[in-house]
Amino acid sequence: MSKPSLKARLADKRLIAAPGIYDMISARIADGMGFEALYMTGYGTVASHLGLPDAGLASYTDMVSRVTQFCQGTRTPVICDGDTGYGGLLNIRHTVRGYEAAGAAGIQIEDQEAPKKCGHTPMKRVVPLAEAVRRIEVAADARASAEFLVVARTDARAMLGLDEALRRGEAFRKAGADIVFVEAPESEAEFAAIGRAFDCPLLANMVEGGKSPMLTPARLQELGFRMAIYPGSGFTAAAAALQAVYRRIRDTGSSLGAGVPLYPFPEMNKLMGFEDVWAFERRWAEGEKGRAS
Repeated sequence: MSKPSLKARLADKRLIAAPGIYDMISARIADGMGFEALYMTGYGTVASHLGLPDAGLASYTDMVSRVTQFCQGTRTPVICDGDTGYGGLLNIRHTVRGYEAAGAAGIQIEDQEAPKKCGHTPMKRVVPLAEAVRRIEVAADARASAEFLVVARTDARAMLGLDEALRRGEAFRKAGADIVFVEAPESEAEFAAIGRAFDCPLLANMVEGGKSPMLTPARLQELGFRMAIYPGSGFTAAAAALQAVYRRIRDTGSSLGAGVPLYPFPEMNKLMGFEDVWAFERRWAEGEKGRAS
């Protein structure tokens, strides 16, 4: 069954809220909750897959394997973090084609120097504007279908100021980006300035504890944003829960009384597809017995 068109949905000015997914448990849970889009977080995916910081250490091969898992294992459109494209312009073309073939609804490409860093951490640097624009031009040209979205992210706000970030966003739009993503504005007034500057779909990154204020969906929509991603909400909540229950086991020798909500084990079996396994075994068990005899 084909996934719904996220590009068509963007024509509606109602805000799309997309949670961050980072492993197949988070992907399956989010997929069953009725979201209109999911977001494959680079930070969470690298952390869960490699145990490394989001600092340009993951390769294209590392990431496209996860894109394939997420997109083949869900019914909801997934926008996937493509960092800087994992190399030069030829690499960007290869990355876009690989993500699209894997089933992604869109790819995020950014203007940082390699190795890139998480957008809400210090010491980021961006490439010159002309180089950044070429990245987006190549990404837009490489896709097989216009339904595949190119999300163009600029990290220029932190180093070069908001005006340069706005200039880059406009250049990215003209280069073929479907969604403009100005990373890490530092106040509600800056979000408002971004909203006034563009007449195209805009993405807001809502990171708890990050550099940007957490704005309500109603306010983001009022300011002109079409999508809000919550990349860290899932893995930070999971990390806090894991720490609490593991501490309880360490301190008492038992998980009893940990005070952490636990996903019911029967529901976990269902979530991960055991019902299909059991149905298969019921159907074919007699045949296996017959062959064995």
